[in-house]
Amino acid sequence: MESAREQLEKRILRISFVMSCMLSAVEVAAAIAFRSQTVLMDAIFDSAELIMMGPFLVLVPLLYRPVNERHPYGYAQVESLFLIIKYMTLLSLIIVMIIENLRGILSGGHQVSSGAIAVFEICLAVASIIMYLFMLHMSRKYESPTIHAEIYMWKTDIIGSCGVAAAFLANFFLGDTVLKPITPYMDSGVAIIMSLFLIAEPVKELIRGFRQMMLFSPPEDVMDKVRMVVNNALEDYPYEAAFIDVIQTGRKTWIEVYLKGTENTQMIDISHLMDLKGRVTADLQNEFDQLYVEFIPDLPEI
Repeated sequence: MESAREQLEKRILRISFVMSCMLSAVEVAAAIAFRSQTVLMDAIFDSAELIMMGPFLVLVPLLYRPVNERHPYGYAQVESLFLIIKYMTLLSLIIVMIIENLRGILSGGHQVSSGAIAVFEICLAVASIIMYLFMLHMSRKYESPTIHAEIYMWKTDIIGSCGVAAAFLANFFLGDTVLKPITPYMDSGVAIIMSLFLIAEPVKELIRGFRQMMLFSPPEDVMDKVRMVVNNALEDYPYEAAFIDVIQTGRKTWIEVYLKGTENTQMIDISHLMDLKGRVTADLQNEFDQLYVEFIPDLPEI
């Protein structure tokens, strides 16, 4: 039976998927009608996002399966792998679009209907703002790495559409000025600027995804937060943390704290481990989605 979280996540992703389908279809039609590289780039970017999102809707139930001996990390790495493939695809598309638009500029550029594109992008921005606010509202009930990625995509759509609209409005008013000679290059130039703006997030997420797939420790700010909570919990007990192991993969986080006794005692009470686990879990449960905490005696090597 599906959990309430799983049902909510699938509902949020379905709504985002359907709305993205509708806007992508409109963008493709507009790119053909306006013969605009900027609109085409936006359409390709959003279409690639849709192609990746479709299969993921089928994979969501796997992410809620419990951990077992055969799958000690569950299926969390499926999400990490999926996000790596997704952002690698988007990064490749961005690079291709930059190269193609540079070729367009070097070949003399082309004229487009600046006023029509500006109006279209304003309408697109309004639709994206509505979806962004909706996704932001729904994410307050539940947010996963995938939902976070979707919110980011809607945010970039808003910024991109507003930027493109402003650029083409400016281009529209340049028609009868001394700056008229640059108008053929505006479409490709704006597309390149958009590409450079969008390239940062895929690079950052790829680095994060590879770190998670290799089971490296999370960023230092996450480690500092965990250390602080663990040390605060240990203040009332005669133990100290010999080693703290934190693993993040997908939406799951494992925290293993290896304890050793202080000068006052070398004995570790099992009931204390349960109390410590409860304290740390309670303090960190709002920081992570699916959290697993274990306190383990640090046994000396034989």
